[in-house]
Amino acid sequence: MTRIKDKKEEIHNYLDELEKIVPEDFEEYKNNHLVKAACERYFEKIMNAVTDLGFIIIKENKLRVPEEEKELFDILEQENIVNKELARKLKEARGMRNIIAHQYGKINDEIVFEAITSELIKDVGEFLDLLK
Repeated sequence: MTRIKDKKEEIHNYLDELEKIVPEDFEEYKNNHLVKAACERYFEKIMNAVTDLGFIIIKENKLRVPEEEKELFDILEQENIVNKELARKLKEARGMRNIIAHQYGKINDEIVFEAITSELIKDVGEFLDLLK
């Protein structure tokens, strides 16, 4: 249980740091390359840690291990750890993390900003709240 607690604390710290630096509006985000890069990096770190947490939950509960990483949130849904909607949102965030991390094509700054400001923080917070 300590590993879950430690990982949750790590994610909370990343979320706090992201909230401190994310700009109020898209124009500021788009035009400040240092802030944009930092926000993208925190997005990556948060979703890496959320994925790690999912695998810790699977291991500690002796659940079916996903053959591919993308199955992780499906298994958590099937085991009633997260609901279908949250599983979908976390999978989407994981996909966006992959786009940011691997630079698949041009990153749409507006979509990333929207994801950070209106989805990531709320959805990851909901996930952490479910794991009390």
